[in-house]
Amino acid sequence: MKLGVLFSGGKDSTLACSIAMEYHEVKCLISIRSENPESFMFHTPNTHLVEKQAEAMGLPIIVQATKGEKESELEDLKKAIKSAKEKHSIEGVVTGAVESVYQATRIQKICDELSLWCFNPLWQINQVELLHNVVSKGFKAIITGVFAEPFTEDWLGKEINAETIKELQKLQKTHKINPAGEGGEFETTVLNGPIFKKELKVISSKKSYKNYSGVLEVQL
Repeated sequence: MKLGVLFSGGKDSTLACSIAMEYHEVKCLISIRSENPESFMFHTPNTHLVEKQAEAMGLPIIVQATKGEKESELEDLKKAIKSAKEKHSIEGVVTGAVESVYQATRIQKICDELSLWCFNPLWQINQVELLHNVVSKGFKAIITGVFAEPFTEDWLGKEINAETIKELQKLQKTHKINPAGEGGEFETTVLNGPIFKKELKVISSKKSYKNYSGVLEVQL
């Protein structure tokens, strides 16, 4: 089946893309660039990198801007998916949804309206298992956004690896965080992996952080 992947540049959408490629033909990536850093629907840190990530993966990408307002952003998402259907003849959409019913139901509704299959390969996967899959499959993902106590500034730029996963499991016990960031506690950016044709190198980065909330803005 010909699929388009909803792609944020983070670990979940990249892993979902990789799984989809094992069984189907991925025709394009679909990204939403939101002006609202507190969007309910969309990952926001470093979405300016998605074109370079798509190029590194050898895939075309459709990027749709949105102001990130609660209902209008769904119309912008529908516009982007419709464009992918028209330009790349996709028959379905892949998401990196894991636990967010809010996201999953709204994407499913759009797919239904456009007569497209909605494929959620990570849905309800154990979050620690998800992190181990990211590492075992060879993806290089770094933390580029933190939005909850007890994440300090030092977490910005950390790579997801075996040691980081152990630390996140400890924080799950002590602070009840979602270890894969499903509660919005942190976001990631993927720089390399088995579906990349070349590794992306960080040329420069800038941290902004205050009161357990911060972003690492990356330039490639």
